[in-house]
Amino acid sequence: MLQQKIRMDMENAMRARESVKVDTLRMLITAITNEMKRGGRMLIEGLPDEEVVAIIRREMKKREEAGAAYLQAGRSELANKEAQEYDILVAYTPPLMSEEEVRAVVEKKKADLGITEKKDAGILMGRVMKDLSGKADGTLVKSVVDSLFS
Repeated sequence: MLQQKIRMDMENAMRARESVKVDTLRMLITAITNEMKRGGRMLIEGLPDEEVVAIIRREMKKREEAGAAYLQAGRSELANKEAQEYDILVAYTPPLMSEEEVRAVVEKKKADLGITEKKDAGILMGRVMKDLSGKADGTLVKSVVDSLFS
């Protein structure tokens, strides 16, 4: 289970005195625990790996946005810390689909649904995101969908 791997990696990072990794994994474990509490689950049960990956991706997005904000504010040392945390989190996620793979899925779904007009792009987007949840970046899917109608 991914959750157990994260805990073991945190313990190993503690032994190796890797403070950034320890802090990042602690934050991730806290986010997972909060999600479990929010869902009314028992802490001993754990979460399925798909849900843990979704939490990790959410945390990655936070790090990405914070890093951009720090760079914009001229705080490169904080942006570097966010980038390090992002790199640590990436190790726990499966690779995202490439643009070509997403385009193939979107084109197939568009043909299956018989969508020809731009006004139905939202329907297509919803169906594709349901199929590709956790496998592709939403902004990439949106850009591919938009490019098919332009």
